[in-house]
Amino acid sequence: MVGYSDSGKDAGRFTAAWELYKAQEDVVSACNDYGIKVTLFHGRGGSIGRGGGPTYLAIQSQPPGSVMGTLRSTEQGEMVQAKFGLPQTAVRQLEIYTTAVLIATLRPPQPPKEEKWRNLMEEISNISCQNYRSIVYENPDFLAYFHEATPQAELGFLNIGSRPTRRKSSKGIGHLRAIPWVFAWTQTRFVLPAWLGVGAGLKGVCEKGHTEDLRAIYKEWPFFQCTIDLIEMVLGKADIPIAKHYDEVLVSKERRELGSDLRKELLATEKFVLVVSGHEKLSENNRSLRRLIESRLPYLNPINMLQVEILKRLRCDDHNHKLRDALLITINGIAAGMRNTG
Repeated sequence: MVGYSDSGKDAGRFTAAWELYKAQEDVVSACNDYGIKVTLFHGRGGSIGRGGGPTYLAIQSQPPGSVMGTLRSTEQGEMVQAKFGLPQTAVRQLEIYTTAVLIATLRPPQPPKEEKWRNLMEEISNISCQNYRSIVYENPDFLAYFHEATPQAELGFLNIGSRPTRRKSSKGIGHLRAIPWVFAWTQTRFVLPAWLGVGAGLKGVCEKGHTEDLRAIYKEWPFFQCTIDLIEMVLGKADIPIAKHYDEVLVSKERRELGSDLRKELLATEKFVLVVSGHEKLSENNRSLRRLIESRLPYLNPINMLQVEILKRLRCDDHNHKLRDALLITINGIAAGMRNTG
C-alpha cells in the first residue's frame, strides 16, 4: 500500500513524491530478487497534495516494473461521483486505467538516465522539505495563522466528513488529518499544501547553475515531468487576490506579515516552475484546463467573497445555525469549482 496523504503533510509535496518513488523502486527490486509478483495499492486522494491528479499521467510516471499488468488504486470523496457518477464517464475512466496499465506494462517508463538526475532530485527534495517544515512546523505563528485564514476550525462543526478532522484532541498540525488540511487551504484558493517548499527547492538548484539540467530532466523523465505538471496545474488554480482578501478580513494584524511572505513564496514557486517547464505561462501545455478554470471564475470568486463574510460573522456568533448552513453551501460551491479538493 502506498500512502500519499500524511507524507505530503509531513514533508511537503515534492519530497513526498520523491521518497514514495524510491520506496516503490525498493519494493519492486526486493520482490524481483525473491520471485514475488507484486501489486502496488495506491491510496490516492482527490487532491494533488494527497497523491491525486490525472490517472493516466500518474500511472505513466510510476517507477519501471511497478506496474506489471496489475494496479490497485482508491478513488475517494467527490472524485467517486466525478469519475464514476454517470455510466459513460465510468466506462471512460476504466478505459483510461486499462490503457495506462497496458502501456506502463508493455513499455515501462524510463528510470532516471544518470546518477546526476537522482542527486539533483535529492538536493531539491532536501531544500524543499526543510523550507516546508520550517514554515509549517517550526514557525510559532503558523498554526494560529492557519486557523484564522482558513475555515478549518469550522469544518469540524459541519457534518461533511466520514471521520473527525483530528486524530487526537491536541491543536497541532501533526494530529490534524490530511483531508481537512488540504481541503481548508483549497477553500481559500491558496492551495498551500500542493506547492509549499517546491519553489525553494527548484530555486536552490537553479541558482547553483543547474537550470538546463532540470529542463532536460523535465523533457526526458516522465516522473519529474508529471510532478512539475501537477504542481503547475495547482498553481493555475491558486488565486493570490482571493487568498489576500481572506487574510485582510480574518487574520489578526500581527500575523498578516506571515500571509504576505507566503504569497511571495507562491509567486517564486510559479516563477521557477515555469523556468523548469519552459512554459511562458501556467498550464500552457493544457489549454482546455486553462479555459475550464477561467470559465468557473465568475461563479467561484463571488462564493469566496461570501464565505469570507460568513466566516467573519460566524466567528462572532458561532451558534447561528443559519450562518452555518450558509457556510456549508459556500464550501460545497468552492469544492465543486476547484475540483481536485479531497
